Amino acid sequence: MSRRGAAILALLGGAIAVGLAAYVFVSDFPRSLVVFVCILGALAAAWIGLLRRGLPRLAGIAAAALLIGVAVGTTLSGDNGWALTTALIAFFAGLAGARVAFRPERSLPRLAPPRHPVLFVNPWSGDGKAAQVGLVGEATRRGIETVELEAGGDLTQLVREAVRRGADGLAMAGGDGSQALVASIAAEHDLPYACIPSGTRNHFALDLGVDREDVIGALDAFSVDGGERYVDLGEVNGRVFVNNVSLGVYAEAVSQEQYRESKLRTLLETLSETLGPEGEANELRWVDSDGVDQSSTALVLISNNAYLLGPTLGSGTRPRLDAGVLGVVDFHPPIAGEEPNAARWRELTAPELEVESDGPIPLGVDGEAMVLESPLRFRIRPKALRVRIARSHPGASPSADVPRGPISALRELIRICLDQ
Repeated sequence: MSRRGAAILALLGGAIAVGLAAYVFVSDFPRSLVVFVCILGALAAAWIGLLRRGLPRLAGIAAAALLIGVAVGTTLSGDNGWALTTALIAFFAGLAGARVAFRPERSLPRLAPPRHPVLFVNPWSGDGKAAQVGLVGEATRRGIETVELEAGGDLTQLVREAVRRGADGLAMAGGDGSQALVASIAAEHDLPYACIPSGTRNHFALDLGVDREDVIGALDAFSVDGGERYVDLGEVNGRVFVNNVSLGVYAEAVSQEQYRESKLRTLLETLSETLGPEGEANELRWVDSDGVDQSSTALVLISNNAYLLGPTLGSGTRPRLDAGVLGVVDFHPPIAGEEPNAARWRELTAPELEVESDGPIPLGVDGEAMVLESPLRFRIRPKALRVRIARSHPGASPSADVPRGPISALRELIRICLDQ
């Protein structure tokens, strides 16, 4: 589908969905108001339940489920099921059109492939995705030296040995923690680096503009004239990270031994222990770029460049990886007496940051758990890494060209319709 066709679909789908939703709300009043109140009540009951244990938790979750059931039953008892169904179809069609219309397209400078590139493969990452797609064999066929990790192997040592042997390009097929390690050594020697998306989530690949579904195609970054761009790296107490460092509830949960066996249960237990009525969360303290003291007990996310947050296309990704700043997001739970629509997070940016606490600080660095002594010193390393990306891949984050806010998106969609 062309960008113009996608923009037309997005505008039509959105208009139909909004129009039908407004029609249902007015024609079914006050039934529609009951549905709205039940949904708000369910969200509040679920949150209260999550912050408690035992019977209070079960009561909160049961109340939330009951309220959702009432909302669904009230909706189905009306005479406008056809309108709601059509509105949902139109909404998702419009969303799909907007995704295509705002799809990033970058033409990166082409460079000759390295003569002696080396690919490091974690065979366990992504449930063995590298083996499933035949990555090692394909890389060898293209003349890329491949080093598979073995149990107990030292990835840092293997990469440094490859550099000493004359490697003039480094690539990593694995999770984001391994990506950060290889990327840091590539940056240290100013070598081109390629991210091969064979991990589980591949967040770094997504924000770089690497197609996460095309593992083999990512090798084109080194086997043909791939495009090159410079991106930033984050650092905490000397350790490089490519995505983010989490502090607070999530980091506390990840640091526990039982997390790998039962992620959701451990996270819920940690949530109630730290933020519940009897919780004793460690306070995290820092000073923002304006010199104002800040603190948090819930969750602080410090990222290599800022994330796009909120109900918008591309939410949860970073529009840029070369802005030269750390992104800081402080999430906090609802507070008694606070406005219901109050923001649940604060967003800040800074080139460096120091976080203090009264004791050792658990943290998750690109998803890997560790504990470091206070204070934590964060800094951004601007344009430290030369990244090669296959020419057939987007070359930019999904949120790189997404307008901020619905009004800006509407204007951009109209512009695409008129300009194409």
